[in-house]
Amino acid sequence: MALLFALIVIMVSTAMSLPPVIRIGAIFTEDQKDSPSELAFKYAVYKINKEKILLPNTTVVYDIQYVPKDDSFRTSKKACKQLSRSVQGIFGPADPLLGAHIQSICEALDVPHLEARVDFEPSFKEFSINLYPSQDHLNRAFRDLMSFLNWTKVAIIYEEDYGLFKLQDLVKSPPSPKTEMYIRQAGPGSYRQVLREIRHKEIYKLIIDTDPMYMPQFFRAILQLQMNDYRYHYMFTSFDIETFDLEDFKYNSVNMTAFRLVDTEEPSVAETLRQMERFQPVGHAILNRSGIIQAEPALVYDSVQVFAHGLAALDRSHILRPANLSCEREEPWDDGLSLYNYINSAGLQGLTGHIEFNEGKRTNFKLDLLKLKKEELVKVGEWKLGSGVNISDVGAFYETTATNITLVVMTREEKPYVMVREDKNLTGNARFEGFCIDLLKWIAGQVGFQYAIRLVPDHMYGVYDPETKEWNGIVRELMEKRADLAVASMTINYARESVIDFTKPFMNLGIGILFKVPSSQPTRLFSFMNPLAVEIWLYVLAAYMLVSFTLFVMARFSPYEWNNPHPCMGETDLVENQFTISNSFWFITGTFLRQGSGLNPKATSTRIVGGIWWFFTLIIISSYTANLAAFLTVERMITPIENAADLAEQTDIPYGTLEGGSTMTFFRDSKIAIYQKMWRYMESKQPSVFVSDYEEGVKRVLEGNYAFLMESTMLDYAVQRDCNLTQIGGLLDSKGYGIATPKGSPWRDKISLAILELQEKGVIQILYDKWWKNTGDVCNRDEKSKESKANALGVENIGGVFVVLLCGLALAILVAILEFCWNSKKNAQSDRSLCAEMASEFCFAIRCGSRQRPASKLRATSSSGPVVGCSRCSSSSMRRSRYCPASHQTSSSIAAVGHEETTYVPSIEIPWLNGRPSQQQQQQQICRNTPTHTHHTHCHSHSHSLSHSHKRQQQQQPPPKQRRASSGIGLAQGGDHPESILWRFDCDLAGEPDVVISPAPAPPPPPPPPSASVSRTTTL
Repeated sequence: MALLFALIVIMVSTAMSLPPVIRIGAIFTEDQKDSPSELAFKYAVYKINKEKILLPNTTVVYDIQYVPKDDSFRTSKKACKQLSRSVQGIFGPADPLLGAHIQSICEALDVPHLEARVDFEPSFKEFSINLYPSQDHLNRAFRDLMSFLNWTKVAIIYEEDYGLFKLQDLVKSPPSPKTEMYIRQAGPGSYRQVLREIRHKEIYKLIIDTDPMYMPQFFRAILQLQMNDYRYHYMFTSFDIETFDLEDFKYNSVNMTAFRLVDTEEPSVAETLRQMERFQPVGHAILNRSGIIQAEPALVYDSVQVFAHGLAALDRSHILRPANLSCEREEPWDDGLSLYNYINSAGLQGLTGHIEFNEGKRTNFKLDLLKLKKEELVKVGEWKLGSGVNISDVGAFYETTATNITLVVMTREEKPYVMVREDKNLTGNARFEGFCIDLLKWIAGQVGFQYAIRLVPDHMYGVYDPETKEWNGIVRELMEKRADLAVASMTINYARESVIDFTKPFMNLGIGILFKVPSSQPTRLFSFMNPLAVEIWLYVLAAYMLVSFTLFVMARFSPYEWNNPHPCMGETDLVENQFTISNSFWFITGTFLRQGSGLNPKATSTRIVGGIWWFFTLIIISSYTANLAAFLTVERMITPIENAADLAEQTDIPYGTLEGGSTMTFFRDSKIAIYQKMWRYMESKQPSVFVSDYEEGVKRVLEGNYAFLMESTMLDYAVQRDCNLTQIGGLLDSKGYGIATPKGSPWRDKISLAILELQEKGVIQILYDKWWKNTGDVCNRDEKSKESKANALGVENIGGVFVVLLCGLALAILVAILEFCWNSKKNAQSDRSLCAEMASEFCFAIRCGSRQRPASKLRATSSSGPVVGCSRCSSSSMRRSRYCPASHQTSSSIAAVGHEETTYVPSIEIPWLNGRPSQQQQQQQICRNTPTHTHHTHCHSHSHSLSHSHKRQQQQQPPPKQRRASSGIGLAQGGDHPESILWRFDCDLAGEPDVVISPAPAPPPPPPPPSASVSRTTTL
């Protein structure tokens, strides 16, 4: 039983194992016979069979066929012959055209095809396992390196006809849209001619895709044309740069860069190469007698290892049955797909690094970046598919060690960037000083070069002339290679960048407007009106007129503004309104000036008008007072222009730029309408508004009536040294100063890194402070805020008070209308309707000439009613009435044209000299106690002497233009010359009394008193 079980196990293991002999086929071109690639293939098969690690029970046998390089028919025949001998896989050939034919045969018969060649077709191919990296991945690696090195002008030299197909993706998608590509095909016989053309076109970056076999001829052409200095950089597409003889290029700073697949620094790779080298007699031949294996032999070696790993994986789970295949019948191999899948999923570490496949194409591989540095090739970085290029040694591309290279530096004299010392004994670079000179010293120390400074002959920075289609100034010097660098206040712009290169900007700036400091505003006679805008003054005037007229109308409509002019007379037919046109304007004027007027509104509507007007005046006066203080304390300047828009809209003040500079180019090429308008003005203005240098522009500004458009850094330098200069408005654009180099110069990137380092360390800011602020001639001006100027208050500031005023007026008008309607209804009589009463009141109200009106009957008291007492009409006073005729009327017409005058006679308590009152005083007492009538009547005295005296006064009227005395009250004294004191009041009750001492008229003879008697009468 045990014997039977062992037999079954042996049979199963035998059924699951691989055949004892696995046959593989290999096709090499005739020129590859006994080549390192063929020897590497044989050595790989030998090592697998010897070690018995991957295939312990199987022996691999190879069948090698040699074919012509350009004969695809014979190559197909040889492949079909190998398939008929039951090969389980075909290797090669390396030629791209022949490999495509073999791959189609293997695809038809389901036989794995292992390749190590360049594949131009990115599409998936069945049964193809290619260890050579995909060309689109290689082009991406080249593109990433060019982007890192910032190549903008590149020449591509290819040798084979299919070389252009290899780099077509790189040509179609350059690293930058501005990158210029110059593509030429060249062979051993045309290397010199093509390189000469490239040198003539001043291209210093080259991508070389030639056969490594002809590389010595190519290097010889480089040396013959002297294209081996620091300016040139060669990038080789070959992975075998380590096998090249670079002895002639190790000491002249030429740049040579390439990728490699075999990392000889890897321990496993180094051990495999040592074993391969010890394998005699073919070991030295495989390693090319240099200890370094080429990429193609390494890929062939790895392809055999991949095939063996696939067989080992299939051995664990599948049965492999070899079959003799025929190209005529095209019957596929049943186990070919399984073997292909196992090979495609294989993963191992080979001579060319990590090996992994995705649909038969290699993925997740790594490329080492090599560069000729310090007399040898060293690894300076690597490239991976996911992360791109990673530079581990930046110094390899930007050398910092000092060299003996002397660069010609072109510059232009311009304060404070470059200035020539006045000392005549100085020579060379010592003759110059300034910001750019100090910056150049720092950069030269960082990068490592010597320099010689030269001044540009035409004293121009460089501008393109559309008519002659030529550049001038520094730009032309760089284009014609008469200078290596240009260090000056040179602006980076598109036009210059298209013909020369610029480093990173070392200073940022923009275009500003330089103008002379405006003079102070002269004192004006009516400057007190400045705190309010003109429209506010007009609005205040309009409000003054509106409120005054509204008050007048409201007072005439409101019944509560019509009052009895004689309050002590209880009955009257006349009422009076104090708000005439003049009084209304006087009341509004007095309250506006905060002085009062003596008039007080009584009705609700007029009080509302007054209250709103007081609120209005409170806000206006407060705002005026507050802003007046600002206008009196802040110095205001007369600035005719505030910005570029103001400058463009006028022609009185000319303006210009530096001739031949970037500022002039900015206005000339601008697409903004306002800048185009300014350029047309500057171009057509006569005499010319352009200046030859900044000093001339500053001088014209100081002379007055000229604005200079200049770069902000130079503007700051001028403003800080002359207090009569100032900047108007902000910056018109944003740009930077950079160091210019010829197109493709290798110094650009090195200097850019140095500039970034100096900026981070603060060195450039220190140099700026040194030449702008710490020179000792800085103007010490009082820095005033640009916003300190007081502005007139406008409608947007105090317009709300006008709204409040209008709302108050509207409310007052509404209240006046209600009062008017209510009074009309109250005074309407039974024989008149309410509408008639309102019409009557309205007609009288619109009569603007009358101050008095008839009193309402409902408010008048009866003629026989008692008199309502007041403080002036007490029991000890008396009231009398008389007419005051016009001064030009005769005594006979007094009653017709005169007006009635009411006289109040207060009692005066005088001690009786005789112990009893006089007869005149008794008569006055009787008059006081007697009821009187005020309407067209006289207060007739009960004493004969009083009425007689009154009649006599009317008969003795004074002449015109003289005051007429009222009734006389005599004061009689004892003695021979009695005198009377007479107080007189004019007909105008508002006038001041006149006191006159005159002889009294002869009174009626009184009874003889025992002593002197006193009699006194007062008239108001």
